[in-house]
Amino acid sequence: MTGLPEALAGVILVALNAYVLLGGADFGGGVWDLLARGPRGADQRHVIAEAIGPVWEANHVWLILAVVLLFTCFPPVYAELGIRLHVPLALALVGIVLRGSAFAFRTYGGQRDETQRRWGRVFAVASLLTPLVLGMAVGAIAAGGVSTPPGPGATFFEGYVLPWLAPFTAAVGVFTVTCFAFLAAVYLTLESEAPQLREDFRLRGLAAGVAVIVMGLAALALSRGNDRLQRGLLGAPWAAPLHLLTGAAAVTALGALATRRWRLARVAAASEVSLILWGWALAQYPYLIPPALTIDGAAAPPVTLKLAAGALVLGAVILFPSLRYLLRVFKAGRAALG
Repeated sequence: MTGLPEALAGVILVALNAYVLLGGADFGGGVWDLLARGPRGADQRHVIAEAIGPVWEANHVWLILAVVLLFTCFPPVYAELGIRLHVPLALALVGIVLRGSAFAFRTYGGQRDETQRRWGRVFAVASLLTPLVLGMAVGAIAAGGVSTPPGPGATFFEGYVLPWLAPFTAAVGVFTVTCFAFLAAVYLTLESEAPQLREDFRLRGLAAGVAVIVMGLAALALSRGNDRLQRGLLGAPWAAPLHLLTGAAAVTALGALATRRWRLARVAAASEVSLILWGWALAQYPYLIPPALTIDGAAAPPVTLKLAAGALVLGAVILFPSLRYLLRVFKAGRAALG
């Protein structure tokens, strides 16, 4: 069915975008939890826990949606990623489980300081390492190493570790962590009611925003050996307008933080990170795994795609009102700050 594979691939990207903006900010909150120091360190951790607590489980629905759609609508892609990137994806899954468990045990597992500190460290370290390996997996996909099968006699390391363990993929992993930390710091300026805490997260947001720019340029520089990726990122007709929009969003976010316009900073930061994600997707279009598996070439039979599209519509009728009610219950009481 013409256009349906592209539409469903677009839904996967939208789900990943929602996960980055919501779940990614939760990971970033864990990074700031790890770095919370000084006389207000405990208060900073409290704000982070209060912000994450009501919604952190719900945010994973977007990742689950993306994975289920990939498995159903593009099974060769799901299989290839599950085989070639099983190490970083398994590490990310372990990190997600450890992070969630530690957050729950820290909150409800006892009030002793020692217990709180132990689970707090697990939560924070898992929040740092999980987006790192996820970003490295994305870097491996973008670089095209995933689609190259291991040669005869290749070792386990050469076939299943080397594709995602390289300077470019490491840069993408660190870039992912900085993006998530940036989102979290900006969001937390609105979650903080005490002016001093809001100022703490404002300064962290400014530092993380600069780090996003630096790591983005570093990842771009390290992609030089990949002509296909360079053409997609720099040579496509849409590249210059998209980069200009991304740069404008970055400048707006930093400027809004500098002038304490909290809501504008949140919108601009979310726009910046979203444009980065969409730029990656456009750079490798029409491939899901470049340079081998295209959207149309990897699509499931039309009847499967039609059923998946119908299930999406029915699911949306339940999902969106439920999420809206959840956010209304837990987040609507925030006073306007920007």
